[in-house]
Amino acid sequence: MSKKLRGYISSRNFMGERVPQHVQNIVLRNFCDQKNFQFFLSASEYTMSNSFVILKKTIDDISNLDGIIAYSVFQMPYEDDERLFLFKKILKLKKVIYFAVENLAIKNDKMLEKLEILWKIRKSLDFSLKDLNSIRSYVN
Repeated sequence: MSKKLRGYISSRNFMGERVPQHVQNIVLRNFCDQKNFQFFLSASEYTMSNSFVILKKTIDDISNLDGIIAYSVFQMPYEDDERLFLFKKILKLKKVIYFAVENLAIKNDKMLEKLEILWKIRKSLDFSLKDLNSIRSYVN
């Protein structure tokens, strides 16, 4: 029996990226087709900055599904505490969250730890790029 996954997409920029919703849904459908997962209509996050109301509701409503398929791990909350709380909630419910672009999934605590390392690397790049931009503006 194939896994049943609810889609989760964003209607705003995340980590400097902007991907139209229809493109996000195409990626989610393709991911599910390749893995032989059953794809359920995506929940679309509100446009307001730092809003994760829809993600939280999606997590609360997955009791009859196997998990969630999100477009990217970087659509998740930027703040570590908030993101970890949501990921741990998914694990506590014995569900899985997949990330199509990165081809990753959080199925257990070990995968959660690995994903958090990825987040730390990505966040450190944000600071490095800001430093580089300030150095460029100083030199020029």
